[in-house]
Amino acid sequence: MSLLSKGTISIKSPAKVNLHLEVIGKRKDGFHELAMIMQNIDLSDYLDFEINQDGLIKLESDCKNLSLDSDNLIVKSANLLRQVTNINLGANIYLKKNIPIGAGLAGGSSNAAATLIGLNKLWNLRLENKTIHSLSERLGSDVPFFIDGGSQLCFGRGEILERLNSRYEYGVILLKNPNVSISTAETYKKFSDKYSDKYNMSNEIISNVRNSLRNKNLNNININEKSIEIKNDLQLVVQNENDSVNQALYLLSKLSNCITFAMSGSGPTCFALFENFEVANKVFKENYILFKNKGFDSWVCKSLDKGIIFI
Repeated sequence: MSLLSKGTISIKSPAKVNLHLEVIGKRKDGFHELAMIMQNIDLSDYLDFEINQDGLIKLESDCKNLSLDSDNLIVKSANLLRQVTNINLGANIYLKKNIPIGAGLAGGSSNAAATLIGLNKLWNLRLENKTIHSLSERLGSDVPFFIDGGSQLCFGRGEILERLNSRYEYGVILLKNPNVSISTAETYKKFSDKYSDKYNMSNEIISNVRNSLRNKNLNNININEKSIEIKNDLQLVVQNENDSVNQALYLLSKLSNCITFAMSGSGPTCFALFENFEVANKVFKENYILFKNKGFDSWVCKSLDKGIIFI
């Protein structure tokens, strides 16, 4: 019997790290023009979807610090689907939360994408992938990436996507102070306040930045050199005012066999890349107590070649 016929769906909803984040300028619609490389990792939330008979969206979670009301992206996604398809079906949704909140890992955006994909199947809506992508753009700048996920170039405000077929299966170590979270919106505002005089939104500049990132994507770098330069413009403002980010970056810089390290997204989570998971896991085990003693939560992960996964 299929999951659909039983009325239940389970989905793995993975986090992402930014392997490149460049702010080109601010657009007329208020969003920033970006050039990014995003990579899924297997630190994941899990969502269970079940049809209910009362036509309501009911969200529960094991995370006590998360709003379960209409401002939650899961609920917003479900209501958007109901609105555009003009249906009154309901769903009981349970979120097992593993991705930290306000961490620069886009857990909420991943959950939003998972909800679109999960309810499309649960409610038998049969919406095409193109339509799902279009709806995801209305929910947040990072949401479209997660529909297909893996490793992608992300342009515009994040909705223009180009698949990268990475040759490498990186191992990743993450560090985050559990007592620190950062607002993405506030970080972008601070960046604009400080660097808006450097913005150049001409079509030529935007095209040049995109082509430069296409040409130097991580497949073109000799991994045996054990050194890749990663750019995150937002790190320029967060690092100056957040001691935990500075400490995390310092700890990661000292790890053996680390290829590169940076802050992810708007932070405060920082990550280090390794040639593969086995190398990363060995280094992680050697340093876990150090990370803990310095006050950091830590994870070791594999890179993924896809986003949302039915389980």
